[in-house]
Order: sequence, then structure tokens, then C-alpha cells
Amino acid sequence: MPKMKTYKGIAKRFKVTANGKLKRRQAGKKHLLSHKTAKRKRQLRSPITQTTRIPKKYVVLIGSA
Repeated sequence: MPKMKTYKGIAKRFKVTANGKLKRRQAGKKHLLSHKTAKRKRQLRSPITQTTRIPKKYVVLIGSA
């Protein structure tokens, strides 16, 4: 049986926590930062976890399931 290939694009952007949730960075921190407030940029720094149905599919694609 051939091995399942990891989807590298997803593997680079997401990490799987010990409980199987998906951890990712928040969007909006790459460019056009001059007009965003310091509070908004600070809050975008922290990663967030997702627990809905789509991340469960991503966990399988990463190969952590």
C-alpha cells in the first residue's frame, strides 16, 4: 500500500495541538500596517485554534490523524 502524501502547503501554515485541534496564525499582519492601530496589530500576533469541521479535514491532510 502506498503511503499518503502530506499536503505541504497546509503543513506549513497549520500545527496540530495535542488534543487534535488546529492552530494557525491570524490573517492581516503582513502589509498595510501603518493605518492599523497598535491594539489591533498586537491582537493579531496571537495564534488561534479552530475546532470546526473543516480543520478536522485539514488534520487528516497534514497526516497527523
